[in-house]
Amino acid sequence: MKTLDQLRQFYDTDLRRDLADFERQRQKIVSHSMIVFGVLAGAGGLAALLLIRQGMPPVFLLFILIGCVIIGGVYYYIAGLDYRSGFKEVILRKLFAFVEPGLDYLPGQGIAQPMFKAAGLFLHHIDRYKCEDMIGGKVGKTEIAFSEVHAEYKTTTHTGKSRHTEWHTIFKGLFFIADFNKDFHGRTVVLPDTAEKLFGLFGQTLQSWNSSYGQLVRLEDVEFEKEFVVYGTDQIEARYILSPAMMEQILLFRREVGKKIYLSFLGSKVFVAIPVQENMFEPKMFSSVLDFDVIAEYYAQLQLGVGIVDELNLNT
Repeated sequence: MKTLDQLRQFYDTDLRRDLADFERQRQKIVSHSMIVFGVLAGAGGLAALLLIRQGMPPVFLLFILIGCVIIGGVYYYIAGLDYRSGFKEVILRKLFAFVEPGLDYLPGQGIAQPMFKAAGLFLHHIDRYKCEDMIGGKVGKTEIAFSEVHAEYKTTTHTGKSRHTEWHTIFKGLFFIADFNKDFHGRTVVLPDTAEKLFGLFGQTLQSWNSSYGQLVRLEDVEFEKEFVVYGTDQIEARYILSPAMMEQILLFRREVGKKIYLSFLGSKVFVAIPVQENMFEPKMFSSVLDFDVIAEYYAQLQLGVGIVDELNLNT
């Protein structure tokens, strides 16, 4: 993977020319959207005041203004569709091809739901699933693929004749798959340990009661046990996979990213899920794309996925 200094040189000599075209498009979309918002708000407010003078209640003004905001928001979203897709196809594809030439960027694709479920990291049923911004190919000797994933389930409550549906996030973030170059007979799952941190020794008992993931696997690394809880269908295989060196690499990776991480080992694959709340790989609309810090942010997002190969020593 190219360094940040190499990226800056590429930005100065190549990428900046393309970014200048998109910056002009961005400014045009934002200025036109502001004009539309202003015209709608002014016209809507005037119409509401005239209606209020004719006897309509003042709350009617609020409804009209909300309607104007919604219409303006729809205009802004539609006006930016071509810009966003063009930015991803031209700028991000070019950027990622330079940073890691063995990878391909497919913004309209993602890790499919059956593969997400097969990893066995999140067992709740899924009612709505979205994936995008697929990046796949080879890093060194290792085949990888990762994308943004948002999986949700819904709950419905009934109060009298009314029905209220609420959506809940199962997982939102980066989902990663790579060849592990070993064939596993069972499944080993490594999850963030919240029970033991909250309840101490009683937390260990709670962990042993959770049979959904398989048998609780006890390990001798105290620091690892503080951060993670491990379940597996084969105790011996789980300990073989989670060697002292592998546990150390996972701990270092956890501290490096500063986020919870979930891992599973199944077949000949390793699956990694990293919760991320913000939408990744999205063009910025209210800040200049000519700012190198914006490009550096895309670089950091790519590094989060590609870096797993090095962090877990998958090439060796």
